[in-house]
Amino acid sequence: MKRTRFGTRERISRDAAELQRLATALSESGGNLEDKFLEAQFSALVDKMLQNGAEDDLNTAFDLLFETNLRAHEELANTVESCVETARLSANGKEYDILLFASPLLAWSRFSIPSGKLPGSALDALNVQLGAHIFGKNARVALADYLFSPDQLPRSYCDTWRFTRELGAAALANKNMRIDADKMPETSPFLSDVRYLVGAIAVPQGNAPFRWNEADGSKETALKEWIRQGSPNLEPVLTGCAWQALLTDAYHTACRMADRESRPYSLKASIAFLQVFLGLMPADIKAVVGPFYDQRLEEYRIGIGPRNQEDIYHGVVWPLLGPEDENTEISEQIEGLLQECGVKDILFLDHHFPMEYCDDCGAPMYPDANGELVHAEMPEQASNSSQVLH
Repeated sequence: MKRTRFGTRERISRDAAELQRLATALSESGGNLEDKFLEAQFSALVDKMLQNGAEDDLNTAFDLLFETNLRAHEELANTVESCVETARLSANGKEYDILLFASPLLAWSRFSIPSGKLPGSALDALNVQLGAHIFGKNARVALADYLFSPDQLPRSYCDTWRFTRELGAAALANKNMRIDADKMPETSPFLSDVRYLVGAIAVPQGNAPFRWNEADGSKETALKEWIRQGSPNLEPVLTGCAWQALLTDAYHTACRMADRESRPYSLKASIAFLQVFLGLMPADIKAVVGPFYDQRLEEYRIGIGPRNQEDIYHGVVWPLLGPEDENTEISEQIEGLLQECGVKDILFLDHHFPMEYCDDCGAPMYPDANGELVHAEMPEQASNSSQVLH
């Protein structure tokens, strides 16, 4: 009998194979004791791979589990994120837990949304306000002295793992962390985008990391006080912008929250921009919504223009996130938000649009009322000041 050949299959490393085994075992665990046993092995292996810079092996394990076992894929994601954004460091004979955090800011402006170096006075004030309203009473706080755009955040798990430990060491030394601005990539200009304050806390082992973990704290109060006390220090940093602060949280949780909240914020910003810049009132706006597919539904794109014309002045991309799919009531969310903004002329198309972009500038193509994909174009007198919506 002819032997089946497996030689053409991609080989994976021993560590990647072990990651798959542990992730699968954890997804099938039947109790807390087994969970703890597997989690200890799992975290130790992930930490070793992050320290060794084994990004490719981590991604290989992610890809294979995504294809074969989604529950195990989720376990791997949870473990990798936990190892990336946390650490255990010692200082003066005491053990400290380190947590990387992010504080997202949603912003829109007809001008460029700032990013870059934070002034020392603002940095120190923000550090104090975060310590007072967001983190536990025994937490030491360190901020990176930079306001990050999404494309300036660490690019890989290994980079983020190192960033956590550098910021954690700064927190233990009671100082903020300097960022080399010359090495940061350029920021793409969007009408609406997210900016991040990023830092780390160091808390004595067993102490509350967040203010809402203490008996008299809550997330609602923490956010309210952060906005009230932190905003005066952010206003000079975000000159010319309308902006909204979100709750500061663990790094990956905060980034996911910003991804979710930036979708409705971008849509509201688009309506406000057309109203302020062109005098186009919401009742005079038409919105055309279409689903866009690759192998599956990837996003909705919303073309926006005057209701009595076929032109599309602006567009918003509403990507699907996490477990969202065709059965998620995204179209209802978009319709409700448009109506809340005062837009009444809303057209939903049931086409399966391809993920098309402009060949010249790379901008997404948006649906018009005829079901055609078009380039969003501002009126000629306004085109010089137009920006793309994120």
